[in-house]
Amino acid sequence: MSNTFDVVQRHEKVAFFGVAGEGDTVTYHRMRGFTEMSNSKNPVEYSRRYVDEAFERTDVTGYSPSLSYKFDEIQGDSVHADLIAIEDNEMIGSSAIRDIVIVDMTKEVADKAGTYTARKRSFTVIPDSSGDSTDAMTHSGTFRANGESVVGTCETSDGWQTMTFTAASE
Repeated sequence: MSNTFDVVQRHEKVAFFGVAGEGDTVTYHRMRGFTEMSNSKNPVEYSRRYVDEAFERTDVTGYSPSLSYKFDEIQGDSVHADLIAIEDNEMIGSSAIRDIVIVDMTKEVADKAGTYTARKRSFTVIPDSSGDSTDAMTHSGTFRANGESVVGTCETSDGWQTMTFTAASE
């Protein structure tokens, strides 16, 4: 038996950001130039100690997922332009909510070559800082969950620069 195994590479989980277009159209663009995008589940816990027990019990009662982000600003990138507009214009409420789709490139859908499993969720964009590097113009912040996760599939017609998300039918 072999002791080798395949480690999933970070670049195999590809994020796409929904940028509003004309009317109600949204195009999901690949999130390029990001140097950080870590996922925190932030579980909500209910802990208690019953008087007849010597230990504490804890249950998870919910989640408040977030993605911390940092990117090097790239001229002409529509995702960066949208995030910078939210930051510069100090957008609040629904004007700062965007959809992000995470595509798992290690999970190709059976019998559908080029189609992969994915999760879509609405996030509130919470900018934090910009310009804290002397090498490149950087921006950072947090995407905080603003809705439930939707499971589905994704496919592309342009080499994964943009993609189309289809929610799974129940």
